[in-house]
Amino acid sequence: MGFGSTAKKLQTVADLAEKLYTKVNEIRERVEAMQGAVQSTEQRVETLERDLAQQRAIVEAIAEAQDIDVDAVVAEVTDERNAEEADEAGTAEDTSGTDNTASAGTDESSGTDDTPGAGA
Repeated sequence: MGFGSTAKKLQTVADLAEKLYTKVNEIRERVEAMQGAVQSTEQRVETLERDLAQQRAIVEAIAEAQDIDVDAVVAEVTDERNAEEADEAGTAEDTSGTDNTASAGTDESSGTDDTPGAGA
């Protein structure tokens, strides 16, 4: 009687081990595929960085020939982007945290009444 129970337990363990082996192989294959994708991406990034460095050198040479201060232009663009991002962040906060219903009354900038039909 004891041998039947043991054989059943051994079969259950063997089935579980087979499933585990299959899963481990699937995971190994996925990891290998991921490594290939990472290596491919790394090569593409290196190529893009090299191309970007070449383009930057060309742009700087052209800018120098035209008496353009590249650093000043980059600083100006960066400042503009930061201002735009701050405006967008402020707009996002306004729309998410305040009541944006249209209000009638006076136009704050001109002091005039902008209520439809007023003053007409």
